[in-house]
Amino acid sequence: MFQHIFGPVHSRRLGTSLGIDLVPLKTCNLNCIYCECGRTTHLTMERKEYVPFDEVCEELTRFFIANPTLDYLTFSGSGEPLLYSRAGELIEWIKERAPDIPLAILTNGTLFTDPAVRREVLRADLILPSLDAASPALYRKVDHPHPILQIEKIIAGLVELRREYGGRIWLEVFIVPGFTDQESELSALREAILRIAPDRVQLNSLDRPGTLPNLRAASRDELERIISFWQLPNVEIVKRPASG
Repeated sequence: MFQHIFGPVHSRRLGTSLGIDLVPLKTCNLNCIYCECGRTTHLTMERKEYVPFDEVCEELTRFFIANPTLDYLTFSGSGEPLLYSRAGELIEWIKERAPDIPLAILTNGTLFTDPAVRREVLRADLILPSLDAASPALYRKVDHPHPILQIEKIIAGLVELRREYGGRIWLEVFIVPGFTDQESELSALREAILRIAPDRVQLNSLDRPGTLPNLRAASRDELERIISFWQLPNVEIVKRPASG
């Protein structure tokens, strides 16, 4: 029935959420080892109209006619949604037609280095960027970024987003045991978090297999130890409970 929207689904972070998928599977500028959507088949930094804008609007219009009860409309899905060049226009369109439904953006946070992208998202209610590593070596090892991406600039872009954006920012940190849980790396992440000043920091880990074999989910105890190590007031665990 719909090609570009999916759900509503129940999200641990967002409640009842309608997903809006703006790029083909798997179009992204990262190829993260833990990605549950699979390996990136189109590694790109090109922003373009990957799916027809009018089709997305038509599907949303049909959905809104049913007067749905939603906690959020969410840009998410098959890759990095902000690679969609008309994301800002779509945000404006949604805000005109469904002003009472909060709009969230699930993003890897890499494109906030661009002031134009930061301006596009200003009317969103909630931005959920991810930050898995703060050191260049670990960032390359875990996120396998497009060659032009640099973690120092990405962090600086998130700092600028916080300065310019008046909505809420929930920063997701994905923990991959044996990769992102070393104390030196956690210390670097803590410093980045303090600079970015998100409203929440959300610790997450695997629910389903990633793109590399033998990756495992962090246990709740491991995530609790990270919270204790950081000693930050706004960190929560959003990972589904695991033993250990």
